Amino acid sequence: MRPPPRAGSETLFVDGSAGRIETVIDLPASQSAGPALRGVALIAHPHPLFGGTLDNKVVQTLAKTFAELGYAAIRSNFRGVGDTDGVHDHGEGETADMLTLAAWARSRFAAGSDLPVAAAGFSFGAWIQTRLAERMKLQRLVLVALPAGFVSDGRSYTTGTVPADSIVIHGEQDETVPLANVLDWARPQPLAISVIPGADHFFHRKLKLIRTIIQGQWK
Repeated sequence: MRPPPRAGSETLFVDGSAGRIETVIDLPASQSAGPALRGVALIAHPHPLFGGTLDNKVVQTLAKTFAELGYAAIRSNFRGVGDTDGVHDHGEGETADMLTLAAWARSRFAAGSDLPVAAAGFSFGAWIQTRLAERMKLQRLVLVALPAGFVSDGRSYTTGTVPADSIVIHGEQDETVPLANVLDWARPQPLAISVIPGADHFFHRKLKLIRTIIQGQWK
């Protein structure tokens, strides 16, 4: 069952190439949508074939964090999840839908002007946002439990490089994406990683630390 919407949240549908994209917008509590926003933040959920949805607790933590930073936080269900049309497309269609959401968000909140777009994601959603960053200019990336190399169920991810100011957060005891994988991916880059001691892949009892790290590093 979906949790009740928070104050300032709105559920709607955006037209994508595979049909409707179910979307939730979380606005800053003290601001209305419009020029006062610092920007929009696109937030992507974990793997849809393993139970990932826009209501995931890490995803909700990211949305709340960005709303507190003054952004319109936009989280959507990937293809085939919830009321989003289509079927899982192994990253291709999901990335295309993120590009669609970025254009839609700028049109809604800034009438097409160059409103900054940040992107954040958890697990598979973080990988999608690295692909988005290859296709459009983003203000900044937040990548939580980013998959790189082989993960626990035998899947493998080829993860590209990211800008040096990206915020990368990983759990010390991540059982799905070993921390060593992410260190191997980051080592050739001028990139820092924030490691949360004792945290597993889903950051049980550690969610507040995600918020603290992002707000502490955001400019």
